[in-house]
Amino acid sequence: MEQSGTSTRLAGAVQGLTSELVSALRSGDRFRLAGAVATGHGPGTTADPSLAAVRVVGADVVLPSVLLRCPPPDPDDLSVFGRAVHAYPPPAEASPAVAWSHWAMRRALQRLDASFDGASDDDAEPGTAWLDEAPWQFLTHQLAVLAPLALPGDDCAVARVARSRPVDVARGFVRAVRRRDWLQAAGAGRWLVLLDEVPPTLGLDTGLEFVAQMGGTDARVALQVEAAQLMRTGVLV
Repeated sequence: MEQSGTSTRLAGAVQGLTSELVSALRSGDRFRLAGAVATGHGPGTTADPSLAAVRVVGADVVLPSVLLRCPPPDPDDLSVFGRAVHAYPPPAEASPAVAWSHWAMRRALQRLDASFDGASDDDAEPGTAWLDEAPWQFLTHQLAVLAPLALPGDDCAVARVARSRPVDVARGFVRAVRRRDWLQAAGAGRWLVLLDEVPPTLGLDTGLEFVAQMGGTDARVALQVEAAQLMRTGVLV
């Protein structure tokens, strides 16, 4: 019961944090991460799961500063972001997607905060062997999990894999929509707006609008669709 209660509180914290990010993207207002996270020092702070929610949302917690013409995060916001990076390092047995998500957070923090102290070994990109020959269904699932890496003008090994397989990602988007997996469809759609040679018959703009509508109150879906549409229309820095 306690485990279930903790998971429920974390899910609620993730939805709350993501909702605030969606509002910031839509309004263009500055997003204040520090105001959304309780004071604490890492995983031991079990009473409030807000810091863990930062880790779940990942590098997208600074998405408004990346996509919009707004000032960079304040030092206290970056401090919260740094706490989440340090408090939740990937374990030795972590999946490649978890390792990449942590790497994306570190890279985002280093770009925004020159004082961030990170070991050089942690700065190296994880490998992509698990994606290189992956079936299109699995590829799309993994790319959707790693949607925070889908940014205009950005480059990394995962992005290069995605760019090499636009038709497969498009197939995965359609499959996710048919399976009513709105979160996966939204993440795949975010990648697709950045890829060349996407089949024009896909109808991506209409597809994204449909996913947003069907995603209902899930702020995670709304965040990915909002990011995709901002990148699609070129309303960027």
